[in-house]
Amino acid sequence: MAQFTVRIHDDQEYIELGNLLKLAGVISTGGEAKMFLQDNKVLVNGEREYRRGRKVRRTDLVKVNDDEILVR
Repeated sequence: MAQFTVRIHDDQEYIELGNLLKLAGVISTGGEAKMFLQDNKVLVNGEREYRRGRKVRRTDLVKVNDDEILVR
């Protein structure tokens, strides 16, 4: 299991899940997000998520298969 931390700008309240996956290097383009979310187990704070536009805020925990992404 790998753990990544993604930092968002202080003036940003949230980051969309598709953009987070791209910044963490899970996907290479934003266009891949929809299919990736359908084909892989992605949890946001323990709940299964299929929406690439889901707002992910600081302190949220995103699990992608066995990897974790922390938002700071």
